[in-house]
Amino acid sequence: MLPIIKTLTEKKLVGHFIEMSFIENKTFQLWNGFMPNRKEIKNAIDANLYSLEVYAENHFDNFDPNDSFQKWAAVEVSDYSTIPEGMETLIVPAGLYAVFLHSGPVAEAHKTYHYIFAEWLPNSEYTVDDRPHFAVMNEKYKKDDPTSEEEIWIPIKSRN
Repeated sequence: MLPIIKTLTEKKLVGHFIEMSFIENKTFQLWNGFMPNRKEIKNAIDANLYSLEVYAENHFDNFDPNDSFQKWAAVEVSDYSTIPEGMETLIVPAGLYAVFLHSGPVAEAHKTYHYIFAEWLPNSEYTVDDRPHFAVMNEKYKKDDPTSEEEIWIPIKSRN
């Protein structure tokens, strides 16, 4: 499961976020609050959904599953001319990403993340960069379906 290394151009997103930790996971609550209102976002670029994590600087240096971070449910927009009430904006800066394809139900995504952080990253020429991590869910995403697919984007920079 080798990644494709891609240079991301800046993305403008609109959505909701919740402060949470890996121990106190509120992902279900986040998406339940976002999905009924996503159609209010009139300038979405496509139908893709973005699940993002915004971590504090050096979050992964001494990883603690109790540390809090922002978890976002969002869509990409062409501009910020119309932002529905109760929604927030987030700019994902341009930069280098390792893009992995997770195939299978969302309940097994932890296996993909374990591979990324315990096997691929330590043996690569890269380290985690301080930008948002995200998953892109397009029409191939089917949550609990064994044929479901989503792209996992990990921000990276050269170790040198």
